Amino acid sequence: MNPYTGKKYHFIGIGGIGTSGLARLLMRQGAVVSGSDMCQSPVTDQLQQLGATVRLGHTAEHLADDVDAVVISAAVAATNPELARASELGCPIHKYAEMLGRLFEAYCGIAISGTHGKSTTSAWISYLLSECGLKPNYIIGAAVPQLGGSSGVGNGRYFVAEACEYDRSFLNLHPHIGVILNIEQDHLDYYRNEDEIVDAFSEFAFGIKPDGVLIANGIDKNVARVLRRLKDSRRVITVGPEPGCDYTAENVQLVEGLYAFDLVRNGRMLGRTKSGLPGRHNVYNALIAAAVCLEAGVPESDVLERLGQFEGIDRRLMFKAKLNGVTILDDYAHHPTEIRASLAAIRQRYAPRRLWCIFQPHQYSRTRFLLDDFAESFMLADMTIVPEIYFVRDTAESKSTVNAETLVERIRQQQCQALFINEFAGIVNHLKQHVRDGDLVVTMGAGTIWKVADEYIQWLREHR
Repeated sequence: MNPYTGKKYHFIGIGGIGTSGLARLLMRQGAVVSGSDMCQSPVTDQLQQLGATVRLGHTAEHLADDVDAVVISAAVAATNPELARASELGCPIHKYAEMLGRLFEAYCGIAISGTHGKSTTSAWISYLLSECGLKPNYIIGAAVPQLGGSSGVGNGRYFVAEACEYDRSFLNLHPHIGVILNIEQDHLDYYRNEDEIVDAFSEFAFGIKPDGVLIANGIDKNVARVLRRLKDSRRVITVGPEPGCDYTAENVQLVEGLYAFDLVRNGRMLGRTKSGLPGRHNVYNALIAAAVCLEAGVPESDVLERLGQFEGIDRRLMFKAKLNGVTILDDYAHHPTEIRASLAAIRQRYAPRRLWCIFQPHQYSRTRFLLDDFAESFMLADMTIVPEIYFVRDTAESKSTVNAETLVERIRQQQCQALFINEFAGIVNHLKQHVRDGDLVVTMGAGTIWKVADEYIQWLREHR
């Protein structure tokens, strides 16, 4: 008997990428879904077409008295009137990650964790499984054009999901195939230090099903610490560029801005394949995707053929336009390691005359804790323009100790050109005046900086 059939679930913040995907999966299980969000969107429209009841705004009246459980997104404040009403009714309240973990148990779960690359790798795996006829369920943290959205409901046995370390939410997932891409310092507003981050990833690894497998970065020093703790309690497969890894890439060649390589498994060359995404870091992501799919039973020939057909996800080195000789990209990179990788990939793929990076820092706390790393990460940009830091989950202390002008000054100390321009309109005006034929502009960050790209593109179209 399906435990979700006929049960009534109400989502506060149903329009989010994760929560909307979860709502779709519950409806597929036979649940009755309602929800609320502040804004109407294509996501909420689609949920209504599928049978969900969606209301705009947040009021206590949106919550029916007979609801069986309430699911809340991470953005829901404790003062939300629907949340208060649920408490009054004594209704069970589940965070998104908790509910995801409950649904995960009904499938053969594939959980992708790591400081960088979760969305791209999760989408790559979902694409390959879908193309090979395995009809997976998946929830990705960004839209995947080739899959038609950020989540999908299939009738296959696999469920692919990102496993985020923030708030230790990934400990709600107990996958059959767990992945650790990498472990670096991040979310230091939540974790005290790097050791505590490694402890959390270790706990995630121990949460993999006893008969499952951990697919892990074979050269990351912090991942190695996790593997030493795990010992022989779980089967482990390593992935990386070193010959000692179980999966590796040999004869790597850059061809017209993209990498081709030989896929090697346990010392045996499976065949020639390629990454359809720019950047050496995406060779590694491709290896992880291949390893997961091969362990899930996808034939080697299908992996080799289809690996390079994946075209990426929304806001990851995303090509937006080329107008008047100017190329415009948009990218989600918001950590120093990601910035370096993205700028290197752009240089290789596009070889621009000048590279303009419009970077919006994400969180005062992240900027403060990683300030020196951020300052050194823009070496491959010819000009970096920084607006004020995107405010989210920050404390008054964090906001008082750092700002965007501090970051710009540190970047200049690295002998790099940088400007602080607070308003998006001012940034667009600067681009209008100074960008020339052959230049490339990339908007970068996890906030709303993509709006600069869209406004600048609109101006270019009007002045072609």
